[in-house]
Amino acid sequence: MDIIGRVFATLDNAILYYYNFRNSRSVHTKFKIMSIEKDIKQKSFANPYQKLTVNMMFTNNWLVSEFSQIIKPYSLSEQQYSVLKILQLSYPTPLCINTIIDSMRDQMSNVSRLVDKLEQKGFVERKKSSTDKRVVEVLITEEGIQITNELNELIEVWESQSIQMSQSELEQLDELLQKLQDEA
Repeated sequence: MDIIGRVFATLDNAILYYYNFRNSRSVHTKFKIMSIEKDIKQKSFANPYQKLTVNMMFTNNWLVSEFSQIIKPYSLSEQQYSVLKILQLSYPTPLCINTIIDSMRDQMSNVSRLVDKLEQKGFVERKKSSTDKRVVEVLITEEGIQITNELNELIEVWESQSIQMSQSELEQLDELLQKLQDEA
């Protein structure tokens, strides 16, 4: 089995942090991260590029898993939260579906379906554009703003407790990741 296969095979056992949101939605104990070699039980890598790739995939899966645990009590998916966040940032200006799609990290998402689900929950509402009756706009509701604000606070606490890096380290990591994306 290649390295990527081994990483995915061991991800179920690689949850490094956990949260208990059942009653209090409060942050709990944090496990210590060792090293990627120990976490995936691999002694070495063929080269630094392979180690970086595996480490980034491992980190991505950890972040997605933790983020999912934060939003799970609210019965939201990552994509639904993303739509709420985009609408919250534009509030009180409604956005059309195409504008939301352009702002999504995952532009393959079916935004119309996501908006349907959020509308059923009372977090957003659709209305005809005042300037073009053919266009349907989406506006976050007060309940949607309240839920998004709650989640923003939980995420902020999680980030500050889980990502133990200085401001300059975060900026440096961000610059390096941007460089990797720009040169790919």
